[in-house]
Amino acid sequence: MSAHDQLFGAYIPGHSVIHRLPVGAKYLLVLAGTIPAFFTRSWIASLVLLACSVALLMLTRLPFGRAVGLGGGIWILVVILMAWNTFVGRPLDGVMNIATIVACIYLSRLLTLTTPAPVLVDALVAAARPLDRVGFNSERFGLSVALVLRSIPYLVSLSSDVRTAARARGLERNWFANLTPVVIGAVAYAQRTGDALVARGLGEDD
Repeated sequence: MSAHDQLFGAYIPGHSVIHRLPVGAKYLLVLAGTIPAFFTRSWIASLVLLACSVALLMLTRLPFGRAVGLGGGIWILVVILMAWNTFVGRPLDGVMNIATIVACIYLSRLLTLTTPAPVLVDALVAAARPLDRVGFNSERFGLSVALVLRSIPYLVSLSSDVRTAARARGLERNWFANLTPVVIGAVAYAQRTGDALVARGLGEDD
């Protein structure tokens, strides 16, 4: 499993109540959980949100590990946040921040695990289409979102491969050896993507 899929998840077909929800309802469900989390500065509210997000993921009937498992990077972040907040005398703030972050990850999985990426993009385009009347280009917006969804897994995988290669050469602490191949690979990927868009007439100004 790639680092990206380990964090956000990839679509898994199913027949659960969450799978059958309209994509718009799923987006509203995610927004209803994530937006208040950033304005309600309460560790109790954050834990309630986390519990609700886990319960919703259980409704997907997907394998427990795929639904709520967290990659090593998240656990490192959890330890660092908790250690820092404990050090400065605010352990409950650490609980609040960790619960909010994990809950937001879980809520995002409600979308990515139960809805194909093209459906997610089409829903965003449909929601943005009324803005076309004021000069907004919903189709280009959808294309941009699709490119982001496609690019993130590639860049995460590239970064992971570079770290693995550097570690095999004993260079895991050498930031130059870890950063340079990622930058070069990202630029090359962007160039290939741009060339493909131009070849299809999608990179030209209207």
